[in-house]
Amino acid sequence: MQDILAKAEKIKLVIFDVDGVLTDGSLFIGDDGEEYKAFYSRDGLGMKMLHSTGVEIGIITARDAKVVEHRMKSLGIQHVYQGRLDKLSACHEMLSELNFSLEQTAYVGDDVVDLPVMKNVSLAIAVQDAHPIVKQHAHWQTEHDGGRGAARDVCELIMQAQGTLEAQLNKF
Repeated sequence: MQDILAKAEKIKLVIFDVDGVLTDGSLFIGDDGEEYKAFYSRDGLGMKMLHSTGVEIGIITARDAKVVEHRMKSLGIQHVYQGRLDKLSACHEMLSELNFSLEQTAYVGDDVVDLPVMKNVSLAIAVQDAHPIVKQHAHWQTEHDGGRGAARDVCELIMQAQGTLEAQLNKF
């Protein structure tokens, strides 16, 4: 665990996948073609707390849904890349935009489409219910499943490693 905390201490950017990470992976599609997703409020609060410590948060998802745009806007997350099946190139674009390196980056994924990024960042994280191959390539696994507290686990790990968790929790 000390190795993980040492990696987490250096993180300046956490990139999250959406389906299966910030949601449980279920897709609800209405008769009008509109896509709906359920997000876990504790994950959102964790992301807001982490962001307030100065760690940037990014989103890279292969799907494109208005609901993701609305949710991320409500959380104050500006770096949102949707409709990007080539997640590694999206990651490099985000790093270039923010002037960060792969060594300063953590990525949270759940399925094989996330592997190209996970294999390149300093801290690769799999949600508890991730595909077994993804878990094999992760440095760390969350205690909770995707869409059920996994993002909060990640945020608290990084804040713990960076010494900011207690101050964030004490605000409440």
